[in-house]
Amino acid sequence: MVDDIDRQVVNALLRDGRASARDVAAETGVAATTVSRRMDQLVETGVIEEYTARVDYAALGYDVTAVFQLSVDGSGLETVTERLRDLDNMVAVYEVTGSHDIVAVGKFRDTEEMNAHIKELLTDPDIHSAATSVVLNTVREHEQFPVDDTGE
Repeated sequence: MVDDIDRQVVNALLRDGRASARDVAAETGVAATTVSRRMDQLVETGVIEEYTARVDYAALGYDVTAVFQLSVDGSGLETVTERLRDLDNMVAVYEVTGSHDIVAVGKFRDTEEMNAHIKELLTDPDIHSAATSVVLNTVREHEQFPVDDTGE
């Protein structure tokens, strides 16, 4: 179970994912050995999934972001989501409720690359309809938020 100390550690790491246990201890007022042990436990229990770099794909030339809404034949849902998950350009894949079964978000260098992926999706026999939206302006993306701390 996650307690207030765990939340403090998580929030400190959300502010700076490269912070050491000593840095987190200084920020939270919790002993460094306790912070280190809690960080290890948070990784072991899956609360912290990984430490990773946050990349600005647009700065690397991926100028087109597209949102795909897909309707899939019932028996093909798992197969389609697995295929989408395995595509490097897809940064998010969700099974959803509503008028579509899957929403996927992809990053592409240009519209030509995006169009190739759209054509691939449209020829998939398990996908019976697809709607694509191109993102005009990214307002907020891949942001995380501080977890509630009952002690605050």
